[in-house]
Formats: sequence, structure tokens, C-alpha cells
Amino acid sequence: MIQTKLCELLNIQYPIFQGGMAWISDGKLAAAVSNGGGLGIISAMNANAEYLKKQIDLARSLTDKPFGVNIMLMSPFAEEVAQLVAQEKVAVVTTGAGNPSRYMPMWLEAGIKVIPVVASVGMAKLVTKAGAAAIIAEGGESGGHVGDLTTMVLVPQVCDATPLPVLAAGGIGDGRGVAAAFMLGAQGVQVGTRFLVAQECGVHPNYKKKVLKANDIATMVTGKRLGHPVRQIKNQFAKDYAKAEYSQISDEELEEELKKIAGEYKLELDEVKRAIPVEDMKRDLRLRKASELVMAEAKVGEAPKKEEAEEKPKKTTRKKKAESAEGEEAAAEEKPKKTTRKKKAEEAEEPKAE
Repeated sequence: MIQTKLCELLNIQYPIFQGGMAWISDGKLAAAVSNGGGLGIISAMNANAEYLKKQIDLARSLTDKPFGVNIMLMSPFAEEVAQLVAQEKVAVVTTGAGNPSRYMPMWLEAGIKVIPVVASVGMAKLVTKAGAAAIIAEGGESGGHVGDLTTMVLVPQVCDATPLPVLAAGGIGDGRGVAAAFMLGAQGVQVGTRFLVAQECGVHPNYKKKVLKANDIATMVTGKRLGHPVRQIKNQFAKDYAKAEYSQISDEELEEELKKIAGEYKLELDEVKRAIPVEDMKRDLRLRKASELVMAEAKVGEAPKKEEAEEKPKKTTRKKKAESAEGEEAAAEEKPKKTTRKKKAEEAEEPKAE
């Protein structure tokens, strides 16, 4: 394996980062990668500082090599985990889903090497000025949250725009991808999906089988419409998601529907949180519900059949109402007759009372 400036900068044997995959990249996996000569990374995702501290301690108990922490800047716990990594003085912090400039002075003061993940040349220039040690240029071929530019297009442009070492990410899974990244000007790579099938990775065996069986068209991207594109394995869930996105419902209506059903899937969230970011899962589940509503309105698939089945009794009910109305009119005509008989009976009884 070629050694680059990145290896010297971070004191690692191979210029390979293991990506910070939410609810997957824990202390155990990060330590295993670092022990293997790369840079293992713990994902802070949407977890709080308490969870992250446990993972950092776990990694330190398993390796004496450098490892990093990935901080998702949109996390509600971003502030506290940012402070924690500074206190713990972890070797490297990688960032995603935002601009890390706010926290960089604190991290740099703690002696941390900050390596942001970027999806554009503009962001690469910004973090270079802010004091980043290196940059990860991630193309849309990656798993999880993705940008618009491809790895082939993005990496060389970022390399030209910054004097910092650049790592390529997105769609890299073997030596050929690494070699291609070097030819584009990168000095290292970040790999995510490939590490899902590692023995030390704690995802379910069925998940690993899905990854190993996946072919060239096995993934799809959803979430673009609302500004949060995510690459995932293609399944019925993802297809339902896509139907919601490409329906006639407006963004505002879709957002409102999502808010209404936000708390309906707590059980599912608890069950899958080890494999999928909680906030992503909430959004996906809400969009799936929205998809069902859209399909029902459009009368496509099973949902319309249910609606039609429900509408039939309504039509029958209207007919019955019409018949009932006619019956009431007839009954109204008969009522006076009944009243007359009653009066006659009362009149017949009056003389007896006298």
C-alpha cells in the first residue's frame, strides 16, 4: 500500500479511513480498523455525550492506535459532543451535515486534527481557511447522506482548490477504487459500506448478506425533494418513499403530513436504531406514511381498493336515505289517520265520563 502525507500526519500505516456510519461505527469497529493500520472512526450521529464517552472508552480499551470521531453537525447533541471530544482530546474529528467552523477553534486548541467531509469546492475552501488538517471529498456514490456531484467529478476539483491532503469517498470498495482515487489527486480514501461486512461490525447478519448480494442497480436515492438525499438499498420501503416524493402533493403538504405522524413509529424506531440513524428513520417512516396517503388519494394499488370498498356502503346508504325519505313522507301521510282514530276513541269515551 502506498504511504502518503496523510499517514505521516495522522501516524497511521495506511491512508484509509473507516467512515462514520450512524449506529454502526462504534468503539469496537473503530478500534479494529485502527489496529489494522487504518483510521477507525466512531460515529456520534444523533447520540448524546454519555453514549459517545462510552464508545471512546471502549475504543481506548481495545487499541493504543489513533482513532477519530465523526460529528453530525445537525444532531441535537452536536454542542455537547463537540465539547466532549475536546475534553477527551481524540486524535481526529471528522464532520458532516454542516459547517464545522463554529467548533474548530476549540478542537484545534485541544490538539485535534479536524478533517471535514465536503460535497462542494466552496465548502472545501471554507474549511481550509478555518484550519482543517485535511479534507474528505465525498461524492454521491456513497451510502447514507449524499451530495449531487459524483466522486469522479468532485475529487479532482477539490484537490485543485486546496493545498491540504484530500481523501476521496463515495463508491470506493476495493483496491481499484483506491488506485483511481490516487490518480484523481487524492492522498487517501474513506470507505464505509465495505466495512459493514467486517467481522467486527455489529450489524445483523441479514444486513451483511444484503450488502454482499447487492448488484449495480441495488441502491436508490430518496429524500432529494426535501433536501436530505440518502442512498439506501432498494426495497419496498424505499419505493414507497420515492412514490411520495414524486407525487402531486406539495412540499408544504408533505411536511405537514410528516409532522402529524411524527410520533407514530416509536416501537419501530427502537427496534432499528442500531442500524439506521434515528432522525433519518423518523423521516423515512413519516414519508412512508405520507406515501400511503398519496397512493390512497391517487387510487393506486391496495389503498384505492380499500377506499372503493368503503365508498360502496356510502352509495348504498344514500340510496337507502332516499328510500327512507320516501317512506317518511308516506308515514307522514298516515300519521293523521292514526291521530284521527285516537281522537275518535277519546270522543267516544267523553260521553261515558259525563
